[in-house]
Amino acid sequence: MNLVTLDDIRAAAGRIAGGATRTPLLTCLWSDPDRPLWLKPENLQPVGAFKIRGAYNALSRLTDEQRARGVVAYSSGNHAQAVAYAAKVFGTPAWIVVPEDTPQVKIDATRSHGAEVVLSGVGQREIVADAIVVAKGATLIPPFDHLDVIAGQGTIGLEIIEDLPEVDLVLVPVSGGGLISGVAAAIKALRPGAQVWAVEPELAADTAASLKAGELVSWSVADRNRTIADGLRSQPSPLTFAHQQAFVDGIVTVSEDEIRATVADLAHKSNLVAEPSGAVATAGYLYRADELPRGRTVAVVSGGNVDQTLLAELLKA
Repeated sequence: MNLVTLDDIRAAAGRIAGGATRTPLLTCLWSDPDRPLWLKPENLQPVGAFKIRGAYNALSRLTDEQRARGVVAYSSGNHAQAVAYAAKVFGTPAWIVVPEDTPQVKIDATRSHGAEVVLSGVGQREIVADAIVVAKGATLIPPFDHLDVIAGQGTIGLEIIEDLPEVDLVLVPVSGGGLISGVAAAIKALRPGAQVWAVEPELAADTAASLKAGELVSWSVADRNRTIADGLRSQPSPLTFAHQQAFVDGIVTVSEDEIRATVADLAHKSNLVAEPSGAVATAGYLYRADELPRGRTVAVVSGGNVDQTLLAELLKA
């Protein structure tokens, strides 16, 4: 199976320049001096999450004819916003399929970019999206199972190495696996001695089960939907799992209470608004230190698109 290369990721970086924000590394003065922590705040992207990188790269690779026919995406929210935003930039029609339990804040943001939002039943989004592709002759931009999307997400890894060449450990949230696939490919190409670890909610730990088994292990939609981290309810594809087997050094899982507490910690200690999915990697640093390698650590804060009512609840806890 073909995996993304460093050249693919560097080419993606050139394409997304000006479309996605080059986010900084933020020093955490509150971190353990023996395990200094930096945060990669992808919540500062124009759409509030890292997904703009992969979506923008994928749309930039389409022909004029393909853009004229439009694009289709399915997503729990952040990829939806990213494709809608990129489609607006490129002047491309977009149909975005989201599950009916998607937070309203993400639905509203997607519509604000001019895309047509199509609600689907839980677990039915891929089927609905495929039907639209056939009906409209549009191009599907999947949330993670796509080499151009993975290469776009990998630009985060390039930036981490540019800003902290001596990094020892990179913590990345995992679900469908596009983000960690790209980041890990970049980190391992540029600094082979650094370790890349995935962090996953205990209630959606299908990736942990798969890596332990050495093959994809399927969890039901109902099981994965138990986690508050609504952006981490997907399962790896054969493509993203192959990247993880090649490049990822380990995985830890965190509890719902730990995710909730970390949302508050990021707000109070680093002035960052993180959605639960975006707080998972930092939760791994805070609560699984005994399972992780020591050294200079970067945690990817993957997004900040959180419902205001939920955020208020989490900050009071």
